[in-house]
Amino acid sequence: MYICKVSLTQITKMKLKILRIMAIITGLIGTTLINRFMEGGAFFMSLILTCLLISIYFIAKSLLNIKSNVEISKKMLKHISDSGTLGLALGVMGAFIGLITAFDVLEATGEADPSIIAGGLKVALLSPLFGLFTFSVSKLAILILRIIQK
Repeated sequence: MYICKVSLTQITKMKLKILRIMAIITGLIGTTLINRFMEGGAFFMSLILTCLLISIYFIAKSLLNIKSNVEISKKMLKHISDSGTLGLALGVMGAFIGLITAFDVLEATGEADPSIIAGGLKVALLSPLFGLFTFSVSKLAILILRIIQK
């Protein structure tokens, strides 16, 4: 009996350690993603996030109708493609607007410190990266849905 109690206590301690590690990792990743989201410019990143959520909605709608109504499921493929492409386009547009703004600041101050330029380029690349992620998710979903539909 004593052995069972000790092993149960050890198992409980191990579970607690695992849960703590998972909470720390989730917190770090979540904080990093939110920080990157805000760094990329809240306006364009929010628009791209909206495109991603719309794509996910159409993916779910297509999956739900894949057996019952194939026609609606096929129509959803076009909507998924359009929302993913829009997310990519918004990301690129956000990058160009950010770069133009950064170059305006450089022109006004007259200082071209490499660390400032590197920081500006990093921020300018966040919105197209998120747009590319949205585009990739939508294209991957279209590919999988077409395979399932056949």
